[in-house]
Amino acid sequence: MNFSEHTKALFDREVAKYPSDQKQSAVMACLTIVQQELGWVSPESEKAVADHLGMAPMAVHEVSTFYNMYNRKPLGKYKLNVCTNLPCQLRNGTQAMAHLEMRLGIAMGETTSDGLFTLQQSECLGACADAPVMLVNDVNMCSFMSHDKLDQLVDGLKALEGKQ
Repeated sequence: MNFSEHTKALFDREVAKYPSDQKQSAVMACLTIVQQELGWVSPESEKAVADHLGMAPMAVHEVSTFYNMYNRKPLGKYKLNVCTNLPCQLRNGTQAMAHLEMRLGIAMGETTSDGLFTLQQSECLGACADAPVMLVNDVNMCSFMSHDKLDQLVDGLKALEGKQ
């Protein structure tokens, strides 16, 4: 896999933040750049990042599989991560997941047929007092997600796409 010159320049900007003998410290930033460009982190892109950083491909793979913020396959436009860790479970996180599964017609880990939504389970998002919580596209935290709020979120995202 060959990255564009722009992507390589972004990698180099991240690498420059670290001492020259520690450029592998930029691995997470480089994986994030790959995901922003491709939408996911493929095995080929892991190898290319490893080559760029002078790392073993397995070391990059270990990072990309440890963190759930890296997509390991192409996903829907909206990645919905529902926290099902114990504090959220005790405050209806599991029911929130079940509601979204029913509403979207998919199971956890699946993507809707229109490619709009992927539903995933998430470990603790660090907002236990706001449970149940979820993260949309690894950026937007949503708190106190009742069934009504979940429906409003789905309807709002569908409206953005003109798919009501």
